[in-house]
Amino acid sequence: MICYLAKGDVALSIVLTSVSTMVAFLATPFLTWLFIGQSVDVDVMGMLVSVVNIVIVPVVLGLSINYFFEKRITAVRDVFPAVSALAIVVIIAIIIGTNSENLEQSGLLVLVAVVLHNGLGLAGGYGVAKAFKLSEKEARTLAIEVGMQNSGLSVALAIKHFTAAAALPGAIFSIWHNLSGAFLAGHWSKTSVPDTNKSEMPRISGHIH
Repeated sequence: MICYLAKGDVALSIVLTSVSTMVAFLATPFLTWLFIGQSVDVDVMGMLVSVVNIVIVPVVLGLSINYFFEKRITAVRDVFPAVSALAIVVIIAIIIGTNSENLEQSGLLVLVAVVLHNGLGLAGGYGVAKAFKLSEKEARTLAIEVGMQNSGLSVALAIKHFTAAAALPGAIFSIWHNLSGAFLAGHWSKTSVPDTNKSEMPRISGHIH
């Protein structure tokens, strides 16, 4: 949705999201172990199973239900996004509520880290795309894909394998990246995107006899 509003390449966004979701299946547990494994006990296999349950299983179930019961679920399909959004809001509210003390002690530090993480992702994705001479639509798409992440997965993994406090950055990120993404999409929606599909006809020099 953000990519569409920002006049990005929606098809590219879908491909990148699909690929990153599949990569996260293996990368998330091992990267967590690599970066914090020396100071915190990380259950790599346990996290791997959790990622499967949180990401892979729902996708497979969703595709299967849509394939076998497409006609029966048509009437309620439009309700699912609202239910999902409501569930995320409730989860975030619970996490922030249970971390009131941690929020008072380190809330500002976490917020700064979240803003930097999101801002560097947006700027880095856009900048690298431009450095490789990609189109404006592709640059906007990469900015969104790099800067806006699946913080719901991080929250779920943090709660299950660490502590409620560990889920706080993901919960704050869930709020912040939607605000920054909406602002950026609103800005880009008002700016034109060069049409890369149109190419100028080559000029023919010389005289025709």
